Amino acid sequence: MIRGYQAEISKIYGSIREEENKALRERKAEIEQKLPAIIELERQIGKLCIELSISSFKNMDNRDAYLKELKEKITEHRIKKSELLVANGYPMDYLNLHYRCPKCEDTGYIGSKKCICYKQKMVQIYYKNSELVSLLKTNNFENFNLNYYSTQRYSDAPESPRKNIQEILEKAFNFIKSFETTDENLMFYGNSGTGKTFLSHCIAKDLLDKGYLVVYRTSEELIQNLRQIRFNEDDGTLEDLLTNCDLLIIDDLGTEQVNDFSKTELFNLLNKKLLASKKMIVSTNFTLEDLSRTYSERITSRLFGSFNLCKFYGEDIRVKKNLSRLR
Repeated sequence: MIRGYQAEISKIYGSIREEENKALRERKAEIEQKLPAIIELERQIGKLCIELSISSFKNMDNRDAYLKELKEKITEHRIKKSELLVANGYPMDYLNLHYRCPKCEDTGYIGSKKCICYKQKMVQIYYKNSELVSLLKTNNFENFNLNYYSTQRYSDAPESPRKNIQEILEKAFNFIKSFETTDENLMFYGNSGTGKTFLSHCIAKDLLDKGYLVVYRTSEELIQNLRQIRFNEDDGTLEDLLTNCDLLIIDDLGTEQVNDFSKTELFNLLNKKLLASKKMIVSTNFTLEDLSRTYSERITSRLFGSFNLCKFYGEDIRVKKNLSRLR
């Protein structure tokens, strides 16, 4: 998926295999010292397996009967080996190579397809020492406080801020729960300080913990990235990252410098991801009318037509927090 990280991930898998092979050698050395009969059984099993392979291709009388006899001996030796291990307080698989991921046997691939553990390692590498990981220690659902949202009706809104955010949270939980199968995208819009970025972080934390690759960008950072890609300052890694990540979060849409370049590149990215069914969350302090005035119809038609629109409103939570600290 992300070509720039493949070499590093390959090294990780290589180290895992090396560590597990070393651990196996140490276990065998221990058993050879304490219970040499078990190691002798292993050697006999190895010789019998070689004889079985060679004899499978030999022209000989009663070959089938001979092969059957070899298989029975191998089975008997394996049973005896297991019994000796268990009788001496060891698990049956003590002398087997242990895989940290049995699905791919620590290669990262099942056939030609990447294993789920490959993506998890990619996420760990991408977010290692990143600012987002630090933010997500506090910006997560455990710290989402509904008490910051009033139960009183706000302006001419149909519901109280509390009731409204509860409905948005339900959408967020459904988005996470059905992430693998849904083609839904989310757009958070409304006045500043009402929890749009915080909720984006909460969703990112949950999905990252599940092993999905989440990329977070402010709109300004995103346009800088798209400029880098457009003017050939990228080896393909950055474009691959933005296009193929499981979830792209674009925060504070409208704070970037809006011009013909930014509108064209933003449209191209939105369109690519929608066509590839790669999910997005967009947040903005703009109203829908502001978005329509600021961006081209091609962009707003994608945003309004392909995103689940969630309007945030209420008092500025950041101001409320600061005031409570001063009291």
